[in-house]
Amino acid sequence: MPPARSSSPRPGGAGGPRPGGGGPRPGGGRPPFRGPPRSSVPLAPPTTEAIAALARKERVPNRIARGELEGKMKCRIWKKLHAEEAKRFDQAWTLMEATPGLDLADAFGIVQSGMSVEEFRARRARARRREAIKEARSTVAPETIDAFIAGRIADKSELAIVMGERTALDAMTAVAPVSFTTERTGQLEKLHVVVVARKTTWERLLPRLERDPKLSQKPASVARQPARRPVSDPRAFLPHVGQSVTLQLRNGIKLEQPLIAVGPFDVLVGTKDEELFVPLHAIVAWTPPAGASTDGA
Repeated sequence: MPPARSSSPRPGGAGGPRPGGGGPRPGGGRPPFRGPPRSSVPLAPPTTEAIAALARKERVPNRIARGELEGKMKCRIWKKLHAEEAKRFDQAWTLMEATPGLDLADAFGIVQSGMSVEEFRARRARARRREAIKEARSTVAPETIDAFIAGRIADKSELAIVMGERTALDAMTAVAPVSFTTERTGQLEKLHVVVVARKTTWERLLPRLERDPKLSQKPASVARQPARRPVSDPRAFLPHVGQSVTLQLRNGIKLEQPLIAVGPFDVLVGTKDEELFVPLHAIVAWTPPAGASTDGA
């Protein structure tokens, strides 16, 4: 029988300890490079200036530049993954650099919309004006003017309802958000109405009225969008309640009367029992007392 082979490793043989100490390493080869140990101290958040500088350099939105500075996706990788959006942002940066006063958000909006700078700015201005008008209407009390209309419905007064090119003598029976209902004429859209007054009040006032000849021949139209009308924010009238104001109406009539009350959509001028109801949409221009301002109208 042959002698049994020893299972003990030979010094320096395969699987044996390496010269210089240290045990065997599974798989052999060099140990993987693990880099320097990570710091336990968190990075400081990037500054606004650093974000803006990187965004300008890489021509990307600030959010992508911020991500790179926070250790997330690099700008060059984002541009490869989102080539179409990156192209539009590059165009936006070019437009912004060529247009004083334009920020990146608006420049990107212009690129997206295909509008010119002037068209885009006009649209933004109308949007801001719409918001201002909406806010204004919610802060002006309607009770005084609502009471005037309700009183004329209740007492069935004979009214002069003046419109762009004609006047209806009728009694009001109901009011809705966008229309009046009368006994004989039926429903009248509010946008067509220029003045509402008692018939007797209007007949006394009519011979003394001044008129603009051009508007008398061709009344100004009323834009459907309040932001496009000459006067739509009622707040400018509030400081002048009790004072005499001059209203140029869209059908040429010029009224110079004391301002009694201001509502969200209308004003009331004249004197007690001789009131004149005038919707804001019927006013093409107005003048406050001497030395006062119409800012916000």
